[in-house]
Amino acid sequence: QVPLVESGGGLVQAGGSLRLACTISGRPTDMYAIGWFRQAPGKDREFVGIITQSGATFGLAASVKGRFTISRDNAKNTVYLSMNSLSPEDTAVHYCGASSRFSSEVREYDYWGQGTQVTVSS
Repeated sequence: QVPLVESGGGLVQAGGSLRLACTISGRPTDMYAIGWFRQAPGKDREFVGIITQSGATFGLAASVKGRFTISRDNAKNTVYLSMNSLSPEDTAVHYCGASSRFSSEVREYDYWGQGTQVTVSS
């Protein structure tokens, strides 16, 4: 098992910012690429972004590019999702997942956190 714990969610007004954290335990953090996904009520879980094991490369979905960034601190076993210019369309439960592959596909992820709610008011 690779326990993942998300934190940092909350309620923010449109145009505001939040920084989510994903803390990993149980395995060396740099064994896994870490992806961020989100799921709004009644919708499928969708890819937000991913960062490689080393942190040298990351990718973002088109819907968040230019507004979100991903970084990781392997010394702290933590990956961050910094979200700026938030809109109500970003409202969802946000999850982090661990994968041995650099992938945007949910099925490629072996471990998931419990999720953290992000709510953006208009």
